[in-house]
Amino acid sequence: MKIALTEAHKAYEMGEVPVGAVVTSSRGEVLSKSHNETIKRNDPSAHAEIIALREAAEVLKNYRLNNTRIYVTIEPCVMCAGAFIHARVEEVIFGVSDPKGGGLVTLYQVGNDARLNHQLKVTSGVLKAECGAIIQRFFHEKRKTKGKNV
Repeated sequence: MKIALTEAHKAYEMGEVPVGAVVTSSRGEVLSKSHNETIKRNDPSAHAEIIALREAAEVLKNYRLNNTRIYVTIEPCVMCAGAFIHARVEEVIFGVSDPKGGGLVTLYQVGNDARLNHQLKVTSGVLKAECGAIIQRFFHEKRKTKGKNV
């Protein structure tokens, strides 16, 4: 999660919503890491998680990411949760819940819907204070300047 936090800080410095993600193998090897780049890429799907999944798939030369884990600083949205299911990610570990858009625990529970062909193991609250602090600081600063592209 500390690597994901480093990625979140990169996004913060770029003026992006500070979210970082890291995909690891079952042995704990880092396969990929990324941060939000939606503004930079003019791409609403350029969430840290999606970029990290794409890079991990390239490393593994497989669109299935069986036996992998993804660490994310904030609870992933429904789009990202759906991508985890399609990729067959084993476990999602995140720092802080997202009451406005959480797709795994808080608002929706996409990852454990038995109607889908794959379910996710979900662990929350890892480095919760640190993950929460950067996102809170970012939005506090954005509200002070009356928001730009957020």
